[in-house]
Amino acid sequence: MTEQHVRPQVAVLDTGGQYCHLIARRIREQGVYAEVASADTPVDKLAGLKGVVISGGPASVYEAGSPTVDPNLFSAGVPALGICYGMHLMAHLGGGAVRRGDRGEFGLALLDIDEPGPLFAGLEPRQQIWMSHRDAVEAVPPGFHAMAHTDTCAVAAMGDPARRLYGLQFHPEVVHTRRGAQILSNFLFEVCRCSRDWNPARQIPTIEDAIRRSVGDRGVLFFLSGGIDSAVAYTLCIRALGPDRVHGVYVDTGLMREGETEFVSTLFSSLAAGSFDVEHAAEEFLTALAGVRDPERKRNIIGEKFVEVQERILERGHYLDGHWILGQGTIYPDTIESGGTAHADLIKTHHNRVAGIQRLIEANRIVEPLTSFYKDEVRELGRTLGLPETLLERHPFPGPALAIRCLCVDAAEPVQPAEDGWVLPVRSVGVQGDSRSYRPVLALERVPTPEEDLHDLATRLINRTANINRVVAVVRCRAPLSELRTCPSDLSAERLERLRRADAVVRKLAHDSGFDRSIWQFPVVLIPVGAAGRPDSIVLRPVDSVDGMTANSVLMPRPLLDAMAGAILDIDGIAGVFYDLTHKPPATIEWE
Repeated sequence: MTEQHVRPQVAVLDTGGQYCHLIARRIREQGVYAEVASADTPVDKLAGLKGVVISGGPASVYEAGSPTVDPNLFSAGVPALGICYGMHLMAHLGGGAVRRGDRGEFGLALLDIDEPGPLFAGLEPRQQIWMSHRDAVEAVPPGFHAMAHTDTCAVAAMGDPARRLYGLQFHPEVVHTRRGAQILSNFLFEVCRCSRDWNPARQIPTIEDAIRRSVGDRGVLFFLSGGIDSAVAYTLCIRALGPDRVHGVYVDTGLMREGETEFVSTLFSSLAAGSFDVEHAAEEFLTALAGVRDPERKRNIIGEKFVEVQERILERGHYLDGHWILGQGTIYPDTIESGGTAHADLIKTHHNRVAGIQRLIEANRIVEPLTSFYKDEVRELGRTLGLPETLLERHPFPGPALAIRCLCVDAAEPVQPAEDGWVLPVRSVGVQGDSRSYRPVLALERVPTPEEDLHDLATRLINRTANINRVVAVVRCRAPLSELRTCPSDLSAERLERLRRADAVVRKLAHDSGFDRSIWQFPVVLIPVGAAGRPDSIVLRPVDSVDGMTANSVLMPRPLLDAMAGAILDIDGIAGVFYDLTHKPPATIEWE
């Protein structure tokens, strides 16, 4: 069997969890090829596999129509691992009991391992883990016994070693579970007895063959963002089809960072492969977004406007002759967070998964070579393809660009005092218990320092406060927090320029100090919270991640933070600088 025809050793059964594909990604990271399958896949279709993982999900096993698995799975002799909802399903179908949760548990916890066994081999008796659940197992099924607990969860792990069936209430696939990779490795190699058979870089011939099959004798029109995903997909199409059949266009939407259009033009002109143009469309994007404040409406309008621009470009030339289709750099997280799996909850609509794009997919007018890959795998593909490091090491930047980093509100409201700080009357998107949340933000009157673990405090505050999903700390402010208030605001050219200047300041200082090389991404967010003629504030959001599905908020050195805050406060209209302390989950990386 060659690398081009790898068959899965493990199936991840999708019950709608936002991390379903992240589980598959983590398994592939261990060198074992895994694929995602529908939760209700009949057990005979899983024959020949070495193991099955049942994902988490937003449902409760007691809800009508909630996803389930073939009950025969647990007597088929195939090793199985249930994670979160997958564990609940294992307990429920096996004759145990699952207790309905009222508020749930989201964030870091300490796991006490009572019975190590093969699943916990090599781990210390106490481990940091990540919880994200509402329901919990109250009684294990016959044949199972509890293997671990936390202070708030009596059955944090259960197992039936004789049948090689295990369940985990926590999420080993997220980076916050410090030894999660070891737990998955134990399941793969100690329980399932898998062998290593997966290397992403060796999949390039497979991808190119798939491009040729999908495109046929047509050409591909690529809309390039300047990011790694679209650049790698564009390069793969050129390799598969030849430069004469691939054309790249960069659309300047007026929502771009300072200097972005010039950088992208220089980059793709230097690649000397395929043809490339810039389409200037700032006026029509900004006109379409005028007065729009809802984040989902923003994303949908931007996505649909992209389709309109694409159609206009098609109509200008020979692209309407039926021999050209659209190419995109869509990767796994884009489809997962948009509810792209059977039971997944919509977290936020990505611009390349709106209705117009869906129509192109249904009409067989689109090719997306990277939908099976995560960001780190795409970067590995890019290095193998010989793309420049200036591109490969760029921080990810959202397709809707600065539009989703420029928050808008309808009305003027004061900040509200809370037990632990001040509630800012702006809302941000989060992901809690595999479901979307859209809630206000809690601001602390403390500057983040390495000595005080404000990240841990943020997690605890979100767990015990029902109406927030994000915690920020004030760095510097020109007025007391008690005097701040929102004002009606939209995506005006003035506010976008204010954000563009702040973003440029942050990028330059982070680059010059070397801090940008220690993080994965650094969103800079403009929020309509201010006072005394300065209507806006800036939120700094440096995070570390592997693929964007989970992320840790990262503290920067205090001298750098002070320098950034001082330079940002010199920008006209900026009242304060805040620091986002929230991991993903429960917050998303972007605020909208």
